[in-house]
Amino acid sequence: MSFMSEKIKVIPCSGMGKVYGLIGRESVLKVVKELCPEQAETMCLAYIVTGDDEVKKQIHNKKCITLDGCPAMCSAKSVELAGGNIVEKRRVLDTFKKHKGAKPGTATELTEEGWHISDEIAGDIANTVRVLSRED
Repeated sequence: MSFMSEKIKVIPCSGMGKVYGLIGRESVLKVVKELCPEQAETMCLAYIVTGDDEVKKQIHNKKCITLDGCPAMCSAKSVELAGGNIVEKRRVLDTFKKHKGAKPGTATELTEEGWHISDEIAGDIANTVRVLSRED
């Protein structure tokens, strides 16, 4: 990674009130705080949605990975509208296809199974971040 490399923006949906949103947020926090703190950062989706000028400047034409909890793809759509360069769109629900019958928890608390799935998603995103960071 070069010294002046831009951090990859990893932006989860808000997903309030849904376990998939909680898993998405926890996955992204693990990526930016533990797995790839030097290469990735996250941004508040609410500021992106409301068109905050400072946030728009920070993501315009920057490499972004979005993680959405549901098929509405709010994070991906909002980042696109703000001018982010989405290099990967991910959905929490896609990971659940490998975990049929999983009981991940609630909108406010994950079970051990939910944390396992969150860690799996975080690992996948971290791998993508590392690859993208080497491209700079």
